[in-house]
Amino acid sequence: MKKWLIPVIIIGLLGFALYSWGKNFNNTAVTLNENVKESWGNVQTSYQRRNDLIGNLVKTVQGAADFERGTLEAVIKARSEATKTTIDPSNITPEQLKQFNQAQGGLSSALSRLLVTVERYPDLKTNQNFLKLQDELTSTENTIQTARTRYNEKIKPYNIHVNTFPNSILAGFLNFDEKPYFDAEVGAEKPVDVEFDF
Repeated sequence: MKKWLIPVIIIGLLGFALYSWGKNFNNTAVTLNENVKESWGNVQTSYQRRNDLIGNLVKTVQGAADFERGTLEAVIKARSEATKTTIDPSNITPEQLKQFNQAQGGLSSALSRLLVTVERYPDLKTNQNFLKLQDELTSTENTIQTARTRYNEKIKPYNIHVNTFPNSILAGFLNFDEKPYFDAEVGAEKPVDVEFDF
């Protein structure tokens, strides 16, 4: 065997190994990123369902003539703010996710105040449409929590893949950035104040 052939073979094997590593990294990162996008779509679908239900809930509650207008206006305004905030899941940043969380948290807070205020209105508490919407909203809130948890579960393998060495070298070069997790909403650590008027 000719002496010059050995270095050529070694260089060829190294080139193939680097190519294989790059291809495997990229394909895995793309797959994991698509899982994140799909999961984010499920989060958005859950929030959209809540926004749709809130519109129906507000119309039902407006039927109670003596209901506090300010409470309804707060829900309508918070819903408007929440629907304005959109995120591109392929380019999500911690700041965008924080802004999204704040908008959704504001809506959750306004909705909670609405439902607590409703307790003072016996006609609303017996209205079948209202009770059905209230049950659907409760179910939707659970669905939102599940979707957010599943989103975080999809983020973890992606972030591990792009942050571990030597993958982190290719991740920066190929623009696969770390993605932020959903955190608890602002004020979630505080206990909810519940008062009953007897």
